[in-house]
Amino acid sequence: MDANRLIKWVVIIALAAFAWIYALPWAKKQIQGHSAPAAAADSSCVTAAQHASETWGSGLHRFVNPPYDLGEWGRFRTDVETQIAAANAACRESSQSCDNARDAMRELRSLVASLDNSITSGTPPPDDAVQRQEAIDTKIEVAAELARGGK
Repeated sequence: MDANRLIKWVVIIALAAFAWIYALPWAKKQIQGHSAPAAAADSSCVTAAQHASETWGSGLHRFVNPPYDLGEWGRFRTDVETQIAAANAACRESSQSCDNARDAMRELRSLVASLDNSITSGTPPPDDAVQRQEAIDTKIEVAAELARGGK
């Protein structure tokens, strides 16, 4: 009888180990379903939008006062537009956070175009550029908060 009892315990322990190692992770994955990939996509979307805005903000100081190096401006503008395109590509999900991030990138693209027009034509920059940048940053912050909430 001791051998039978030992065999039963070995089988029970083996089943418990199998459940712990294989069945539990599988069940968690099934329960989470599609929400984890969507949350990851929302997070990468917001991260890409933040990166585009940071690229813009960190390089803009070189173009505050004339005379402007138009070659340098062109490279900077292209870099920012590339970052905006990357953010738009990452923000393909249909969620509130991605919607806000896409909207912020649309506004950033408009701000870049306005400043590009100003620099290349020699006219003063838009009076509302600072307010527009603040609105963009606010939308990205809202998008980040929504992404953290899974929205």
